[in-house]
Amino acid sequence: MATSKSDAGPTDAQSWAGRRADARQNHERVLAAAIEVFTEHGIGATIPQVAARAGVGKATVYRSYPTKADLVQELARTHIEWFHELTTAAVDAAHSDAYRALESLLERITARLAQDRLMIEVLSGVEGLGDVRLERQLEQILALGRAQGSLRADATGMDIQVLVSGVARALIDLDIRDPDIWRRYARLALAAIRAEPARDAH
Repeated sequence: MATSKSDAGPTDAQSWAGRRADARQNHERVLAAAIEVFTEHGIGATIPQVAARAGVGKATVYRSYPTKADLVQELARTHIEWFHELTTAAVDAAHSDAYRALESLLERITARLAQDRLMIEVLSGVEGLGDVRLERQLEQILALGRAQGSLRADATGMDIQVLVSGVARALIDLDIRDPDIWRRYARLALAAIRAEPARDAH
């Protein structure tokens, strides 16, 4: 008696779909584990650490990311997209108050830096992942602040990068992870480029 299709074992297509589903799940596990491990340890984290956290073998990680640099770049892209979403909202808010919009932006970034050891590497451009969109958005906020008189006329994006990166490096070296402390120093750093109040002429 012929075996009906419904009685037969899984077809090649079904087997392939199953393998693809497993591979996708492994890939998602690896990426989730990598986010955790690199967030905790920064750029010094290793593939074996990621594999152990994901509960897979090193070969599984290498199938998705042939080198550690490939994995770091993927994680860096997720950080860049997060920055982009924040700065897009900050540009909108800056039309009414650029200084407060920039202050809120830096507070949110530094609060995340307090817990995320990879973020500082991305912010400093260690992996060479520049993003023209972010530079353009930051310049829009600065231009609005200069026009509104809330930011110094000579304030630049480089000023922001140096101030925030300097604060971040110092707090990381001191192993300070309290987001409130990070936000405090973000506000103090931003105050360096705030426009001085106009003084009445005598």
